[in-house]
Amino acid sequence: MARLGIDRESGPILIGYSGGADSTCLLHLAHQAGLNVVAAHLHHGQRPEADKEMALCNAFADELGVPFVSGRADVPRMVKDLKIGIEEAGRMARYQFFRSARRSTETKFIATAHTKSDSVETILFNLARGTGSAGLSGIEGRTGDDIVRPLLSFTREETRAYCDQNGLWYHDDPSNFDLDLSRARIRHRVGPELAAINPRYEDAIIRAAEIIDEEHRFLNGAAAAALERCELPTNGQLGFLTRDCEIRFDRSALTQLPAVLFKRSIRLAVSALQASLDFHQTNLVLEALSQQSHERHQTGSVTTEGGEVEVVWSQDAIHVRQSQPTEPFRYKLTVPGETESEEFGWKFTATPRPLEGTYSRTQRDSLDIVISRAGIKGELYFRSAQPGDRLSPVGFEGHRKVSDLLSEAKLTAAARARLPIVCDLIGPIWIPGVCFDQRVASTSELADDALYLSFGPL
Repeated sequence: MARLGIDRESGPILIGYSGGADSTCLLHLAHQAGLNVVAAHLHHGQRPEADKEMALCNAFADELGVPFVSGRADVPRMVKDLKIGIEEAGRMARYQFFRSARRSTETKFIATAHTKSDSVETILFNLARGTGSAGLSGIEGRTGDDIVRPLLSFTREETRAYCDQNGLWYHDDPSNFDLDLSRARIRHRVGPELAAINPRYEDAIIRAAEIIDEEHRFLNGAAAAALERCELPTNGQLGFLTRDCEIRFDRSALTQLPAVLFKRSIRLAVSALQASLDFHQTNLVLEALSQQSHERHQTGSVTTEGGEVEVVWSQDAIHVRQSQPTEPFRYKLTVPGETESEEFGWKFTATPRPLEGTYSRTQRDSLDIVISRAGIKGELYFRSAQPGDRLSPVGFEGHRKVSDLLSEAKLTAAARARLPIVCDLIGPIWIPGVCFDQRVASTSELADDALYLSFGPL
């Protein structure tokens, strides 16, 4: 475990313990190494004998002197409700349980007993189903900040031999022999055929996976660098409003990339917004932009499965954006004090005097303004823009529609929906970064009734 950054100083570790040879080997090895471990066992609700197996797992943990936690899941019900396969439902249930158990036991890491054999089966499964280089890289030794897989350098036969040599109890899950399940077919039919060709086929596949993973990471780095070069500023000084939900790129620069790098760049941009493009969708974007290279007036879009993210292209830009609309909002503004939005990553500051070096009263589109309390009617609050909103901007004659002002500021639809507008009893008085109303304009930042307002990222 030391190669994964885990040792006696790492704190308590939660070990996913099914009672099979792999997890029994892991639990015993960790205990023998003097690590502070907790055994976590999930009852999947699939077989009558699972109750007895859970009791035997509890007894083995007690024999080692290891704390034991258990949980129950109705995996067959998950299959029905979520309309997913039994293997996927089981994996989802296990990780949900492990994360819950990690919090309740205050352990730092979750260690699972995946082996080299599991990694090979995953690669073969992904290859049969259809995948790119990411799916051919095998199981990672570490995922995120809390999941580690210490046994990936050992085969399933080696973990079983360890248990047998040490006289450890373990049991075989019947599902491992159920040929209706994809992984079981790979294990008992595909694996033996490959072993007949090369007895060390697992090592050969893992070696290929390591090469693919190295090249995958290199291409991802090249794609990320290309995206950074091609990225266009979005929403000016208000860019922080939407940095988590949209990105824009120079169409001409991005489409000049080699096709393999362009496709990877688009997928990487979409994944940054917590969605994914499949093979067909990625090629659809590439083909559409290639066909339109001589007809740049054309536009188009592709939406990810589930509708979470859109890839939209216009004459000059490729816009990757989340599709979910922002719900209207309205909240009281704290005066004096700070008002923060963790959801959107911004804050208001209201003080009787401007902070030194931050105020520019002559710029109506500033994010820092001084207004006159005398012009304010009632309490201040902020809300999203509404149809019919109007104000009389400093420097203009008469009233203007807020929608027109937001359009002239060249804000994207997402930024317009997220931008909080400061209002009083009469209506809008300040659109941060755009303008403020003449009726609250202050003649001096040192006036007795001056109120300093600032808007910016957290």
